[in-house]
Amino acid sequence: IRIYIRYIYFMRPGAFLNEGKFYKGNLHTHSTNSDGVLSPEIVCKKYKQEGYDFLCISDHFVGAFNYPVTDTTQFRDDQFTTLLGAEVHSGSMLNGQLWHILAVGLSMDFTPSNSPNFTPQDNQETGPELAKRCFENGAFVTIAHPQWSGLTVNDAETILDAHAVEIYNHGCAVDSDRGDGAHLIDLMLSKGTKLNVIATDDAHFRTNDFFGGWVEVKSKLNEPEHLLKSLKEGNYYSSQGPKIIDLSITREKLEVETSPVASVILVGYGSASIVKHGNEMKKTVINFPKDAKSPWVRVIVIDQNGKKAWTNPISVSYTHLRAHETSLHLVCRLLLE
Repeated sequence: IRIYIRYIYFMRPGAFLNEGKFYKGNLHTHSTNSDGVLSPEIVCKKYKQEGYDFLCISDHFVGAFNYPVTDTTQFRDDQFTTLLGAEVHSGSMLNGQLWHILAVGLSMDFTPSNSPNFTPQDNQETGPELAKRCFENGAFVTIAHPQWSGLTVNDAETILDAHAVEIYNHGCAVDSDRGDGAHLIDLMLSKGTKLNVIATDDAHFRTNDFFGGWVEVKSKLNEPEHLLKSLKEGNYYSSQGPKIIDLSITREKLEVETSPVASVILVGYGSASIVKHGNEMKKTVINFPKDAKSPWVRVIVIDQNGKKAWTNPISVSYTHLRAHETSLHLVCRLLLE
């Protein structure tokens, strides 16, 4: 008779395990090629001067702006690079308004949808169909500003080809107090959908809508193909300011190393959450209750000024340790099974 003991093995997400360094970048920005007020050159210059390592200018991909995939390759150098992309639109959500989908890494020759403006058209492809084309084109696909759009879970569940949801959109937060995506991503995770999160600016430079949300991508090189690969693999975290230096999780506890923060919060399925508050905490340990069973968790850290950083969702996998079996034996068995 085999005796089993419940066990979860040590886990460190790729962003904190893989080789490389963190590169800071904004994935959602607009220029004069759509409805922004600054030229692509000036936008890139401003982000470089602010200390960003990379940028995607994601102009609105509609006919009114000649369906732009803004070419920023000429603004790359040894310290700063760019990703090509666009904010694409087609089809209506349940509220009757147009889909907004962020596609980073889109090719310059991407075929336009029938989207002459920001009004849904008869006989145009749906949002899910457009997201699928972007995904197949090689883009990192994100559901943009869900709170601002009035997007529902039913809407989001129709997008089968996406990598992430905007958990924070700085422009929407500044200009409409609708910059949140946490509620949507948690509901989707609890339904079994696996998506990551990103924080962005969505800068147009009409207001103070810039330098407020970004991603920190773990990559060996600050080059477009390396950054895009890391984004698709989820090897990054999102931030408004705090840094997440390291993170590990076991069945018993979470350990996280950060820049000085006031709160570390872990959330999971339904109402599950655990928090530790303190003063300028840098190394934080949160012990889990014995009956913790959430299939996923997210970690949020908040500094003294209320600025946040978010990990991607972490899937919690359970297995069993057999009687007289060591952790090393368990790892070997899992590799062979």
